[in-house]
Amino acid sequence: MTLRLVEFVVAGNEASDLLPVRSSALLRSYGARRGFWTVLDEGPVERCLALLLELDDGEWTARHVTADAGVENGRTEDGEALAHHDGWVYVFGSHFGSKAGPLRPRRAFVARFREDDAAAGTLPVHVVRNRFRLHRAVNDALAASPLTLLPPGKRVRDRFIVETLARGTSRAKSWVTRLTPDDLPLNVEAAAFTPAGTVLLGLRFPVTEAGEPVLVEVSGVPGMFAADPVWPQALGAYAVTGVTPPGELTGFRAIAPTPDGGYAAVIGSIDALGKGSVLLDDHPGGGAVTSRHVRFRFPAGRTGDACRLVGEEVADLGPFHHVEGLAELDGRPFYVTDEDHRVALWVG
Repeated sequence: MTLRLVEFVVAGNEASDLLPVRSSALLRSYGARRGFWTVLDEGPVERCLALLLELDDGEWTARHVTADAGVENGRTEDGEALAHHDGWVYVFGSHFGSKAGPLRPRRAFVARFREDDAAAGTLPVHVVRNRFRLHRAVNDALAASPLTLLPPGKRVRDRFIVETLARGTSRAKSWVTRLTPDDLPLNVEAAAFTPAGTVLLGLRFPVTEAGEPVLVEVSGVPGMFAADPVWPQALGAYAVTGVTPPGELTGFRAIAPTPDGGYAAVIGSIDALGKGSVLLDDHPGGGAVTSRHVRFRFPAGRTGDACRLVGEEVADLGPFHHVEGLAELDGRPFYVTDEDHRVALWVG
């Protein structure tokens, strides 16, 4: 596959995920014929939303979006996944921690906003920090699943789970009751809503014992935003088979629905090399892994061995290790990478 590179400078940062703009009003306000949302790494979500736009004259440009999360300004970090649902754009935090642990409550959030609002000035963003409620629901679903998951390793458990429990206990945090010593640290990297209104959360970690990527179906995400919040429930955990080379560990990096009712995804390394990752200390086979574009289907009403979804490879995206998002539009793939601290869009 031949790809064309478009490079951007967006607040000197890196990009996660790639979500097509659906709002014609937003595109018109920028004089653009197409565009994508992306979310930048590390900072609070209201300072990390950006648009990658193809203008009417064919030139590409990036725009850093001014947003306001009200009382939650400055209280989140590490937005990773974007998804459309019922007129909203949802942003999911990683629910993870730094590469050496522990888990960080600021990353356990979901936010949402209306695209049209970005055409009319400062964008209002509604943030809900779930204080490890989603961590608890997903861990319970993983424990109940027939999938055999890769054990996290002693250093991973100590740094991410034991240390988080110790910190929460010493600071008398109420969320400490939502973690247990046997939990797995979750790294949410991808999200896509289903036609039924549930959301598929693609995990970068954990993976199965065979190294396959895992996703978890969650219901009730919109209920988090009610005046009296109703917290999500995890309905089941699933592994995508047939797309992980022998001896490698691959986690989700992106998920996007396709017009035929299936899903496209990017899978790749479980963490980045050379950055002090405790995960890679325990699982070195999960680092030097190039990205792959894959597809799978998630049929309703599954029975029997329903936890395994058969995937197929669309493209090997090597030599890239850090493809962070994809979209399929007009029969062409679009990818975003965070190589070398730049925002790079690759057009098929």
